[in-house]
Amino acid sequence: MLERFFRLREHGTTVVAELRGGAVTFLAMAYIIFVQPGVLSSAGMDFGAIMVATCISAAVASSLMALFANYPIALASGMGENFFFVAVATGAVTGTAVGWRAALACVFASGVLFLALGAFRLRERIFEAIPRSLKEAIATGIGLFVAFIGLKEAGLIISSPGTLVRLGNLGAPATLLALGGLVLTVGLHIRKAPGAILFGILATTTVGVATGLIPFNGIVGLPPSIAPVLLKLDVAALFKPSMAPVILVFLFMALFDTVGTLVGVGAQAGLVRDGKLERAGRAFMADAAGTTLGALLGTSTVTAYIESSAGVVAGARTGLSALVTAMLFLLALFFGPAVKMVAGGVGGLHPVTAPALILVGSLMNRSRYISWDQPDEAFPAFLIILGIPLTFSIADGLALGFIAYPVLKLLLGRAREVHPLLYAVAVLFVLRYALT
Repeated sequence: MLERFFRLREHGTTVVAELRGGAVTFLAMAYIIFVQPGVLSSAGMDFGAIMVATCISAAVASSLMALFANYPIALASGMGENFFFVAVATGAVTGTAVGWRAALACVFASGVLFLALGAFRLRERIFEAIPRSLKEAIATGIGLFVAFIGLKEAGLIISSPGTLVRLGNLGAPATLLALGGLVLTVGLHIRKAPGAILFGILATTTVGVATGLIPFNGIVGLPPSIAPVLLKLDVAALFKPSMAPVILVFLFMALFDTVGTLVGVGAQAGLVRDGKLERAGRAFMADAAGTTLGALLGTSTVTAYIESSAGVVAGARTGLSALVTAMLFLLALFFGPAVKMVAGGVGGLHPVTAPALILVGSLMNRSRYISWDQPDEAFPAFLIILGIPLTFSIADGLALGFIAYPVLKLLLGRAREVHPLLYAVAVLFVLRYALT
């Protein structure tokens, strides 16, 4: 049954590989279970209720991706979008605090618009309009972004006022644990050991618990109530003119974060063929539905996770892995203490999952179709590769390249080489930054 539904043989995978990949994806992104409540509670929302909403929305959205698109890509509340959510709720965006209920309504409206775009195939057309050089750059930029996050979470690089970043304290216990996990994980991967990343995560957790660096707080716990945030949207706020730009920014972030992730993870999993992503419309639909449902449950924008690339490296190739990740998010509601041992922080760092992200980031850097000797192709690609990790945002990194590409083509008299939709996207990016 699983073979027939997910077409495992056709994708060169097995049930065991999909189970392993789904577990690795979950462990790589499980930090959101604890980070999301911490971020949104600063806007006055209930911590426990947000945790439940985060797990349920991730499970449902990932299941939709698995069953409708058959992609090894999991979804959950997005980092970046959650901070914008808080900025909207507290008034940092509009100048007036509108509250988290109004912010939830804006997320819901953006999800509905995202779904509506599917009627015109606009999402797929944008994907197809992106030139191959930029698609290659997106995959590479996301790889650097993933590795950058891993280095940061391991404490190998830290912020520095004078130089932005610098080498961290290599003697710090959490950083030493991460380094040990990195050496083990990379070594296993080089030797082509099955489940190298998963084994590395579990081994690092074991060492952390044994040395007392990671506190053992139990395995099982009952989930809190979701009632404080469930269906608490302030729909009336949507009729205020000041909310229109907010809704569009939520939509913009969701659309281009998803485009970037689908390009990056899809290319790594071998799903992008001749510049096209099969079943892209279904993948976008799952993403949009996740955002809409997430808002009803009480959490910010739900989007595709670049950490899914860790599962792909571990063997994931089909939606079965995303379904495994979805089930683990539901189980996490009852195994919160155990999940926290793996995904929880140690002094602000995440030494258990950081090694996996560093390795995965390195494996995503395989650009082969960027014409570096053609500046009008190479420079926009370079801006995306550099921009995604340095702006700490997929959407903002894309903006640099998507604006530069048509501008350079126009200057060189090659305007016809650019798809009309790419001009429209460039204008939208410019308007986004002009209005916010």
